[in-house]
Amino acid sequence: MYVFLVWLHLLAAVVWIGGMTFLSLVLVPILRRQGMTAPERELFQMIARRFRVVVWTSVALLVTTGPLLLSQRGLSLWEPAGWPKVLSIKLTLVSILFALTATHDLVIGPRAAALHRAAQADRIGWERAMVAASPWVARLSLLLALVILGFGLAFARL
Repeated sequence: MYVFLVWLHLLAAVVWIGGMTFLSLVLVPILRRQGMTAPERELFQMIARRFRVVVWTSVALLVTTGPLLLSQRGLSLWEPAGWPKVLSIKLTLVSILFALTATHDLVIGPRAAALHRAAQADRIGWERAMVAASPWVARLSLLLALVILGFGLAFARL
Protein backbone atom coordinates (compact mmCIF):
# COMPACT_ATOMS: atom_id res chain seq x y z
CA MET A 1 0.00 0.00 0.00
CA TYR A 2 2.83 2.41 0.88
CA VAL A 3 4.44 2.07 -2.56
CA PHE A 4 1.11 2.70 -4.27
CA LEU A 5 0.53 5.84 -2.17
CA VAL A 6 4.02 7.15 -2.96
CA TRP A 7 3.42 6.43 -6.67
CA LEU A 8 0.07 8.23 -6.62
CA HIS A 9 1.51 11.19 -4.70
CA LEU A 10 4.44 11.50 -7.11
CA LEU A 11 2.19 11.06 -10.15
CA ALA A 12 -0.04 13.92 -9.00
CA ALA A 13 2.99 16.15 -8.42
CA VAL A 14 4.59 15.23 -11.76
CA VAL A 15 1.39 15.86 -13.71
CA TRP A 16 0.89 19.24 -12.05
CA ILE A 17 4.52 20.38 -12.36
CA GLY A 18 4.83 18.98 -15.88
CA GLY A 19 1.73 20.84 -17.00
CA MET A 20 2.94 24.10 -15.47
CA THR A 21 6.31 23.63 -17.14
CA PHE A 22 4.72 22.95 -20.51
CA LEU A 23 2.45 25.99 -20.29
CA SER A 24 5.19 28.34 -19.07
CA LEU A 25 8.13 27.18 -21.16
CA VAL A 26 6.51 25.85 -24.34
CA LEU A 27 2.96 27.00 -25.05
CA VAL A 28 3.00 30.62 -23.85
CA PRO A 29 6.32 31.53 -25.53
CA ILE A 30 5.14 30.07 -28.84
CA LEU A 31 1.81 31.89 -28.68
CA ARG A 32 3.48 35.15 -27.66
CA ARG A 33 6.01 34.88 -30.48
CA GLN A 34 3.09 34.77 -32.89
CA GLY A 35 1.63 37.94 -31.35
CA MET A 36 -1.15 36.18 -29.39
CA THR A 37 -4.09 36.93 -31.63
CA ALA A 38 -7.64 36.62 -30.35
CA PRO A 39 -8.03 33.00 -31.60
CA GLU A 40 -4.71 32.04 -30.01
CA ARG A 41 -5.70 33.70 -26.73
CA GLU A 42 -9.00 31.81 -26.83
CA LEU A 43 -7.11 28.54 -27.46
CA PHE A 44 -4.81 29.28 -24.52
CA GLN A 45 -7.79 30.02 -22.28
CA MET A 46 -9.48 26.75 -23.28
CA ILE A 47 -6.25 24.85 -22.54
CA ALA A 48 -5.86 26.65 -19.20
CA ARG A 49 -9.46 25.86 -18.18
CA ARG A 50 -8.91 22.19 -19.04
CA PHE A 51 -5.59 22.16 -17.18
CA ARG A 52 -7.36 23.66 -14.14
CA VAL A 53 -9.34 20.40 -13.84
CA VAL A 54 -6.07 18.44 -13.96
CA VAL A 55 -4.50 20.75 -11.36
CA TRP A 56 -7.32 20.44 -8.86
CA THR A 57 -7.52 16.67 -9.37
CA SER A 58 -3.78 16.57 -8.62
CA VAL A 59 -4.30 18.77 -5.55
CA ALA A 60 -7.03 16.42 -4.32
CA LEU A 61 -4.72 13.43 -4.74
CA LEU A 62 -1.84 15.23 -3.00
CA VAL A 63 -4.04 16.31 -0.09
CA THR A 64 -5.37 12.76 0.23
CA THR A 65 -2.13 10.82 -0.13
CA GLY A 66 0.11 13.23 1.81
CA PRO A 67 -1.43 12.66 5.26
CA LEU A 68 -1.67 8.92 4.58
CA LEU A 69 2.03 8.83 3.74
CA LEU A 70 2.83 10.79 6.89
CA SER A 71 0.89 8.31 9.01
CA GLN A 72 2.77 5.45 7.35
CA ARG A 73 5.96 7.08 8.65
CA GLY A 74 4.57 7.50 12.16
CA LEU A 75 3.85 11.23 11.79
CA SER A 76 0.57 13.06 12.17
CA LEU A 77 -0.58 16.03 10.16
CA TRP A 78 -2.13 17.37 13.37
CA GLU A 79 1.08 17.22 15.43
CA PRO A 80 3.53 19.60 13.75
CA ALA A 81 5.79 19.67 16.83
CA GLY A 82 6.92 16.16 15.87
CA TRP A 83 7.74 17.00 12.26
CA PRO A 84 11.29 17.20 10.96
CA LYS A 85 12.23 20.77 9.95
CA VAL A 86 12.30 19.88 6.24
CA LEU A 87 8.70 18.64 6.43
CA SER A 88 7.58 21.83 8.20
CA ILE A 89 9.13 23.93 5.46
CA LYS A 90 7.67 21.74 2.72
CA LEU A 91 4.14 21.87 4.11
CA THR A 92 4.34 25.62 4.67
CA LEU A 93 5.37 26.07 1.04
CA VAL A 94 2.62 23.68 -0.07
CA SER A 95 0.05 25.83 1.77
CA ILE A 96 1.39 28.93 0.02
CA LEU A 97 1.31 27.15 -3.36
CA PHE A 98 -2.29 26.01 -2.85
CA ALA A 99 -3.34 29.56 -1.91
CA LEU A 100 -1.45 31.02 -4.87
CA THR A 101 -2.98 28.46 -7.24
CA ALA A 102 -6.50 29.11 -5.94
CA THR A 103 -5.99 32.87 -6.27
CA HIS A 104 -4.68 32.50 -9.80
CA ASP A 105 -7.33 30.01 -10.94
CA LEU A 106 -10.34 31.59 -9.29
CA VAL A 107 -9.55 35.32 -9.32
CA ILE A 108 -6.57 36.56 -11.33
CA GLY A 109 -6.73 34.21 -14.33
CA PRO A 110 -10.45 34.58 -15.09
CA ARG A 111 -10.31 38.35 -14.54
CA ALA A 112 -7.23 38.70 -16.77
CA ALA A 113 -8.96 36.64 -19.47
CA ALA A 114 -12.01 38.91 -19.33
CA LEU A 115 -9.79 42.00 -19.44
CA HIS A 116 -8.00 40.69 -22.53
CA ARG A 117 -11.32 40.88 -24.36
CA ALA A 118 -11.59 44.59 -23.54
CA ALA A 119 -9.59 47.25 -25.35
CA GLN A 120 -6.24 47.82 -23.66
CA ALA A 121 -6.77 51.59 -23.60
CA ASP A 122 -10.00 51.11 -21.63
CA ARG A 123 -8.27 49.32 -18.74
CA ILE A 124 -7.68 51.19 -15.53
CA GLY A 125 -4.43 50.89 -13.52
CA TRP A 126 -5.32 47.91 -11.33
CA GLU A 127 -6.72 46.05 -14.36
CA ARG A 128 -3.45 46.52 -16.25
CA ALA A 129 -1.60 45.33 -13.15
CA MET A 130 -3.79 42.23 -12.90
CA VAL A 131 -3.21 41.32 -16.56
CA ALA A 132 0.54 41.82 -16.08
CA ALA A 133 0.57 39.83 -12.82
CA SER A 134 -1.23 36.76 -14.15
CA PRO A 135 1.73 35.15 -15.97
CA TRP A 136 4.09 36.07 -13.12
CA VAL A 137 1.85 34.35 -10.57
CA ALA A 138 1.90 31.24 -12.77
CA ARG A 139 5.71 31.39 -13.03
CA LEU A 140 6.05 31.89 -9.29
CA SER A 141 3.81 28.86 -8.75
CA LEU A 142 6.05 26.77 -10.98
CA LEU A 143 9.17 27.90 -9.15
CA LEU A 144 7.54 27.23 -5.79
CA ALA A 145 6.44 23.76 -6.94
CA LEU A 146 10.02 22.95 -7.95
CA VAL A 147 11.30 24.09 -4.55
CA ILE A 148 8.64 21.95 -2.86
CA LEU A 149 9.75 18.99 -4.96
CA GLY A 150 13.27 19.49 -3.62
CA PHE A 151 12.04 19.56 -0.03
CA GLY A 152 9.95 16.46 -0.73
CA LEU A 153 13.05 14.64 -1.95
CA ALA A 154 14.99 15.80 1.10
CA PHE A 155 12.20 14.53 3.37
CA ALA A 156 12.10 11.18 1.58
CA ARG A 157 15.81 10.76 2.29
CA LEU A 158 15.30 11.10 6.09
